[in-house]
Amino acid sequence: MSSIRVDFYLLANNDEQAKCLLACRLLEKAYLRGHRVFVYCNNQQEAETLDELLWTFKDNSFIPHNLQGEGPEPPPPIQIGYRDEPRGFNDILLNLATEIPGFYPRFRRVIEIVSNDEAAKELSRAHYREYRAKHCELQTHEII
Repeated sequence: MSSIRVDFYLLANNDEQAKCLLACRLLEKAYLRGHRVFVYCNNQQEAETLDELLWTFKDNSFIPHNLQGEGPEPPPPIQIGYRDEPRGFNDILLNLATEIPGFYPRFRRVIEIVSNDEAAKELSRAHYREYRAKHCELQTHEII
């Protein structure tokens, strides 16, 4: 069995908007490369905020997406959820939540975005240790 790749994207600042915009850029890139992504958020408000931002973050792009439980079946390539385990997704998990969801092992790749503040970095270190203990392939990327 191949290991799960986990990518940590380290932001240079702690602006929540920068984190959301990076999430949108990563989702656009994944979509254009033919990937299916499940975005896991902390709560409904965060999920809805990202949902709205995906419609407006670029004037000339369209990223087919919906909130989990809404929209067509089968769902579009990008689905945003906050509570339930995704159905039919096993390609990429973009984890925007403070916890690592128990269903992450079914994905080939996990993405974590880390803001540049001590609380976020400490949480990220704990996630890193947990993924490492599960023998995931770990990568870090500094975003300037």
